[in-house]
Amino acid sequence: MKTDERALLVRHDEAERLDTMGVRLYADHDTTGGVLSGNRAYLPAGTDGPPPHFHTGSAELFFMLAGQLRVLAGQEILDISEGDFLLVPAGMTHAWAAPDDSPADVLVIFTPGIERFDYFRLGDRIRKGQAAPSEILSTQDRFDNHFVDSPLWRQARGTDPRPLLNPQDQREEFLSSNVFKSQPEE
Repeated sequence: MKTDERALLVRHDEAERLDTMGVRLYADHDTTGGVLSGNRAYLPAGTDGPPPHFHTGSAELFFMLAGQLRVLAGQEILDISEGDFLLVPAGMTHAWAAPDDSPADVLVIFTPGIERFDYFRLGDRIRKGQAAPSEILSTQDRFDNHFVDSPLWRQARGTDPRPLLNPQDQREEFLSSNVFKSQPEE
């Protein structure tokens, strides 16, 4: 579709729903002439969204429709609420989750548009046991969804209780550890 030929209208009740993902698919790159991709995500309270990842070619916009969302944005943890607008630039590591005390209802827009519908459909098949989780990893380039580790996010989600250290303290702790001691101390 060329975006200057006609308006694109997707009615809420006509948008494809992926209940296992809490996602409603509105517009993909091919229906917007590559301008954007858009979906709506609903996460019950205490539910994780995707793990830390980045996109090389698209920015990702989050507009909170209701509830709250905790977001990793680079090296920051941000809490956003109803009416808030957050733009994560291309290349920035990000992840998100609904806090334990609030669901999240969020409109997510990628610009320029990238192929998202088949990515979400693959996630839906994985959750239904119809595809292997390794398939997500093998499609990182296709869907421009590159997974990375984030100690900050692990700590924020309570999966790593170790305190974060600033780079100097981390270096000093590493250098003082037994890693470099070739012989036991007498």
